[in-house]
Amino acid sequence: METVQNFFGQVDFWQVVSSFIFLIAIIDPFGNIPLTIALEQKGVKISAWRVCLASLIILLAFLFLGEWVLKLFGVQIEYFAIAGGFIIFLMAIEMILDVTIFKNDLEGDGSIVPLAFPMYAGPGAFTALLAITAEYNVASLCVSLFLCIAFLYVVLIGTHWLTKYLGQTSLYIIRKFFGIIVLAIACKLMFGNLAAIF
Repeated sequence: METVQNFFGQVDFWQVVSSFIFLIAIIDPFGNIPLTIALEQKGVKISAWRVCLASLIILLAFLFLGEWVLKLFGVQIEYFAIAGGFIIFLMAIEMILDVTIFKNDLEGDGSIVPLAFPMYAGPGAFTALLAITAEYNVASLCVSLFLCIAFLYVVLIGTHWLTKYLGQTSLYIIRKFFGIIVLAIACKLMFGNLAAIF
């Protein structure tokens, strides 16, 4: 109990606020709404609490063990980011061109893949976490992650409202627009990290 108190006693309010803003921009719950809607329209079942729980577990695990695991397998974070960026690139192509690349073989459940990973708890978030651990203490980052996931849950619940009350034309336009945004993010992940390697 005393260890827990000491751990959370290190929480810095301003570190929590600044890291929350930074991480929520990387996780981008609003930008990924069209992907969620597109998956649901394909008959994929999505559970908001499962997406959030899986994302939280993955991000916390990576916060504490990520760098060690990558070193264990001899994989640099840049290569990991390029691989994740390629997956996101293919998902953006699906959104823009209305083609099916990823087939869902998990009994209609897309909560873990591709939403929790690689969309929300993906290479972008991993890279961001590794980058800011030098500036922020772990306790503040843990609190920030919990707040990010709570925010993500609210947005995912709201996605069902959007699906119900927005017209098909509006959803189609949103999907195309954000498909281009997601494509740009994927390119940034891939080419930015390629440049870092070379």
